[in-house]
Amino acid sequence: MQYEFTDDFLTGIEFIDAEHRHLFEIANEAYELLNNQFVLDKYDEIVTILKELVDYTKTHFAHEEEYMERINYSKIWSQKIQHKKFIERLDAVNLEKIDDTQQQSLLELVDFLATWLTRHIKGMDTKIPAEEK
Repeated sequence: MQYEFTDDFLTGIEFIDAEHRHLFEIANEAYELLNNQFVLDKYDEIVTILKELVDYTKTHFAHEEEYMERINYSKIWSQKIQHKKFIERLDAVNLEKIDDTQQQSLLELVDFLATWLTRHIKGMDTKIPAEEK
């Protein structure tokens, strides 16, 4: 079962929704790799997914925070704390451990992404108001 970006994830802010869709695509890459029985050594692919996830997430968070600053969003600090924790969690991934326990590490990454994306987007990001036109 892949992760589907459904309407209940929409913020109404076009660029944020587009970036969230891409985060779902990265999560789905990890999910597909987890379930790929034909690739025995998944280390390089895991590292590639992690790097893309870290790089893209930092860009997304910067865009989102810039937008929140522009509209003077009152909950920007709680958002920034959550963003920082997410990046710290990814930066703390032990690549040696991943090499030894690839399938388990990939499962943990997929679970983390699914939980975090769902809770954060639905619980926090959908509350960010769209700019008045």
